[in-house]
Amino acid sequence: MSHPGAQRHDVIIVGGGPVGMTLALALVRSAPGIDVALVDRRPLSVPRDNRASAIAAGVRRIFEALGVWKDMEGQSQPIARMQITDSGRNDLSRPLFLSFDGDVAPGEPFAHMVPNQASSTALMAAVENAITVVAPAEITDWAAEGASGRLALADGRMLVAPLIVAADGAQSNLRKRAGIGTVGHDYGQTGLVATIAHELSHEGVAYEHFRPAGPFASLPLPGNRSSLVWTETSADAPRLLAMAPDDLAAEIEAAMGSVLGRVTLEDKLMGFPLRLQLARSFIGPRLALIGDAAHVVHPIAGQGLNLGLKDVAALAEVLVEALRLGLDHGGPDVLARYQSWRRLDTASMAMVTDGMNRLFSNDVAPVRALRDFGLGLVDRAGPVKSALIRAAAGVGSGAPKLLSGMPI
Repeated sequence: MSHPGAQRHDVIIVGGGPVGMTLALALVRSAPGIDVALVDRRPLSVPRDNRASAIAAGVRRIFEALGVWKDMEGQSQPIARMQITDSGRNDLSRPLFLSFDGDVAPGEPFAHMVPNQASSTALMAAVENAITVVAPAEITDWAAEGASGRLALADGRMLVAPLIVAADGAQSNLRKRAGIGTVGHDYGQTGLVATIAHELSHEGVAYEHFRPAGPFASLPLPGNRSSLVWTETSADAPRLLAMAPDDLAAEIEAAMGSVLGRVTLEDKLMGFPLRLQLARSFIGPRLALIGDAAHVVHPIAGQGLNLGLKDVAALAEVLVEALRLGLDHGGPDVLARYQSWRRLDTASMAMVTDGMNRLFSNDVAPVRALRDFGLGLVDRAGPVKSALIRAAAGVGSGAPKLLSGMPI
């Protein structure tokens, strides 16, 4: 159907977060001349907070291949080691049951903590002159019509492209407009996040304490600072969110077993309800879902953003290959290849994180004894630990080229 006056592009990406911006960059770097539009309901801007994200080795290679890692690395903290403990709420001792040391390759840590400000700044600088930014803009309608997808905006503009990509988060407007349902369940837990400063050096060590209400992780940042990802029951979270900063710092220090000494808060504690949510389909007519629009998993393994960036690597590769062959890059065969590439990995990670949360978020003595025995076995099994590290790092055979640091 013809739409006189419509703005026409090759790909329209809805959502200007790190997943959407990385896809835009992957497309313009891999397919010269491609016309990409990025639409967001808010102006594109660098986050003002101190928060950071764990970036696995395979995902870091995406940024290397796209030429932006050098702009992030200097502000990032490699994770040299991870230590896992299991304890009851009031236990004074936190015995170490499992530790991960070593690199996925010589000199290559299995993950980095990257400040969100650093990643956003690097991505925005790389794409700002290479794409069309439509922001702020409110989408009032979506439709797939023959060989094109169409977006209507509240200001009367219309955008048309052979493919529209939904990178607009867990409450995806496009996913809902396309009639794509989700499956999943609430965890009855709240994810609490904050940045802390501490008296002692973390020495690049990430700590994960399994507690009855859920995992408590402190992830190293540059300097004597760490990022907290703290799971509590939804019933108890409001008490913590309402605490005075000094009282909250004391609570955090106690939860950490004082391993990093005295703690102070660098920003306000924030809380987010936790749930498992998988889209029933990652594709629709002239539509592909990536990131949280396609899947939301428990943060217990720190894989949420990494899964979204793996989506980027897979989708960019199938789109660029289709363009090079002169195929319809928004056609059903191309999109089906993307979906088949990502569904198994995403479902597997959802099952793993869901199972880990069920196993560790309780204080049933026989269950604790069994899981601690299992952790001890894994800790003494070198090949098993190495395989787990590589899986968590997102490296392995059959992965998209960008995950191996190769150009598409």
